[in-house]
Amino acid sequence: MNNLLPIEPGKRINRSDIPLLPMDDFRDALLAFADIEGYIVQFFAYEENNVVSCLAVVRRGKKLYAGQCPLPETYPSLTRKNTKFHLFEREIAEQFAVLPDGHPWLKNVRFHPNWRGKADAFANSYEDIPGNYPYYLVEGDEIHEVAVGPVHAGIIEPGHFRFQCIGEKVLHLEIQLGYQHRGIERLMTSVDRCRRPVIAESVAGDTAIANSICYCQAIEALQGIMVPDGAKKIRAVALELERLANHTGDLGALAGDVAFAPAAAYYGRMRGEFLNLLLRLSGNRFGKGLIRPGGVVSQCDEKTRAAILDKIAEIGPQLAEVGDLLFSAHTVLGRFEGCGVVSRATASQIGLVGFAARASGLDHDVRFSLGPADTCYEEEKVIHTAGDVFARAWVRDREIALSLACVKKILQGKPILSAGSFVADERNLAPGSFVVTMTEAWRGELSHCLLTDENGRLLRYKIKDPSFHNWLGLALALRDEGISDFPLNNKSFNLSYCGFDL
Repeated sequence: MNNLLPIEPGKRINRSDIPLLPMDDFRDALLAFADIEGYIVQFFAYEENNVVSCLAVVRRGKKLYAGQCPLPETYPSLTRKNTKFHLFEREIAEQFAVLPDGHPWLKNVRFHPNWRGKADAFANSYEDIPGNYPYYLVEGDEIHEVAVGPVHAGIIEPGHFRFQCIGEKVLHLEIQLGYQHRGIERLMTSVDRCRRPVIAESVAGDTAIANSICYCQAIEALQGIMVPDGAKKIRAVALELERLANHTGDLGALAGDVAFAPAAAYYGRMRGEFLNLLLRLSGNRFGKGLIRPGGVVSQCDEKTRAAILDKIAEIGPQLAEVGDLLFSAHTVLGRFEGCGVVSRATASQIGLVGFAARASGLDHDVRFSLGPADTCYEEEKVIHTAGDVFARAWVRDREIALSLACVKKILQGKPILSAGSFVADERNLAPGSFVVTMTEAWRGELSHCLLTDENGRLLRYKIKDPSFHNWLGLALALRDEGISDFPLNNKSFNLSYCGFDL
């Protein structure tokens, strides 16, 4: 850690203050950090004046550190030593045609030409692959392969799932995404500044609030703007309503996956109630248009405050009752318990985040570990150790109760929340600066990272959705499971395609 700079989320620092290390020192520092319960928040490349550099933000406990290095065309892969760097290195190779030599499974992430116009960094990896694209193969007379997607039967996003099976047992699942890559990170540095907030809240429709908060906190840090307390509280309420809607909806979907119709119906209805509260607060059922740099656009007047509190008081006992019904049904427990286990060791090894990590015994939660002290979150994290479908569902059920308590605590405060409609002008960003923001989105740790050049223009915009860490967790959860349990495990994580594809 001596070679890395301690930083704080949401605080602007000069880029020149970030240690610029030789590649060997940079690699050694990150590997040493990752080996002792250190986790990767950001690990990405950027180009300036025809020089490609790599920047890393890592965390341990309640502390963040940053470092950077010039990136050679070929460098020794970190993934060979630590799995946490796996997807990050593949992404860098795809975006900048830089080769992590010795990477154990180097392949495309999102299927787009690299940004430097150079030869494909993956070309040599595909030479001996039938069909010119690498999928992991399990060989044997009794092995069969099941390929699902990218086009699915339901109205869902595209993703390809390739199962290697023996009978009904899944030996290996490989997940390939990237089918709706939209180029958002490059778009954020090139579009008119007025479009940036709209793009940020559209990264993933079910995470509009969390992405808006990350974006706005970064812009506010780069302008030195203090956000009114009322606006902070409205943002916190909206974030928890987003969490409530998604946790509630997914518990209903899990109930539906095991044909437990009563809970599925009740949860589905109550998800709509939380979306309607976001509509009441912001004018949009997903909270779009509410959060902008400098504050929030809508006020929370007395009538809105009372309506949200009344609905929370009404729906809280109903959610507790349905939760008891779900988690006491032997038919449900028979499918949930012991299904799709991700051990604590595995979760730590791959860098799992969010409720999936907490269901496997890891205790990181941005709201408590790195979040602002002036919000109304209770110092209580919900942890389970089983790491199975039951644990992931149980953690979400308990977090529903915590989110309800958080919303109630904020809205019962006096005076009545009124944040005004102050929105910052985004033209004057601090030059030569760096900021990383982090929010505990409903899936887990979400992070945006911004770099400005010497003229105050956005040089690099990096987004890391929690799904970037967790898709591998889903793949490992399916090891030695029956293939018919895939929908159940898939919904227990409910990861984002669009948040990953960017």
